[in-house]
Amino acid sequence: MMAAFLGLALLAGAAWGQGMGNGIMSPPANVRPPGLKNVGIQQNLNQQIPPDLIFTDDLGRKVRLGDYFGRKPLILNFVYYGCPMLCGEELSGLESTLRVLKFDIGKEFEVITISFDPKDTPEIAAKKKDQFLRRYSRPGAERGWHFLVGQPDAIDAVTKAAGFQYEYDPKTGQFAHSTAILVLTPQGKIAQYYYGIEYPPKDLRLALVEASQNRIGNVVDELLLYCYHYDPEKGKYSATVMRVLQLMGVATMLCLGALLFVLIRRSPDNFHGAAQVR
Repeated sequence: MMAAFLGLALLAGAAWGQGMGNGIMSPPANVRPPGLKNVGIQQNLNQQIPPDLIFTDDLGRKVRLGDYFGRKPLILNFVYYGCPMLCGEELSGLESTLRVLKFDIGKEFEVITISFDPKDTPEIAAKKKDQFLRRYSRPGAERGWHFLVGQPDAIDAVTKAAGFQYEYDPKTGQFAHSTAILVLTPQGKIAQYYYGIEYPPKDLRLALVEASQNRIGNVVDELLLYCYHYDPEKGKYSATVMRVLQLMGVATMLCLGALLFVLIRRSPDNFHGAAQVR
């Protein structure tokens, strides 16, 4: 039984980067390992998050995403509340960063956390919200951090607009996905992406200030954390994940080899030898 998840860090370098006008793609599907071919994040800067999509909040109320627009900059992130590892780490990292900021949730900005699992319920969302608001412990935050659940059509529409690509594995009942938070302008346009599970407070504060002025940020380098399954019965990661680790190992060896080659070429002996030839 798959019971725990693995966060895999994959740096998308120039060889995997793919320019996209005002955005950048995750590693192309044809070079991603099996099981992760449809998983990644595309930076859709200046993309409008659809305001008319209907979700249900942690109090069981039907809400439009546009209900949260028009007042303050926002932080948007995608998780599923039953995720046993990476989603919790993402929320913990976000809450830790927000606790450092002098800005208060609900005053200077708001946060929208959307589950991409259509089986999640408002009751589950409420428990998750309570967990993180207890940590954050600032008055009024309950009115500014919104935990939402939704139907498949709404989830598909908002994740597509945000460039958030994930995949459900029916054999395990788990999702393969990556992690990032998005900073939105008050009108709901994507101003910036931050990858991973830790977010520099100064950078996030600046992004919120710029987003409040409707300024769109720049494409950032991708450090993707892939959440995928671990088999505790066999004591090993799945074959798919092992192939990812192997690819990372090969890439590391190539980088070390290239660095060693450059250092040898620049060594003093080579320099003096070249001078004697001249």
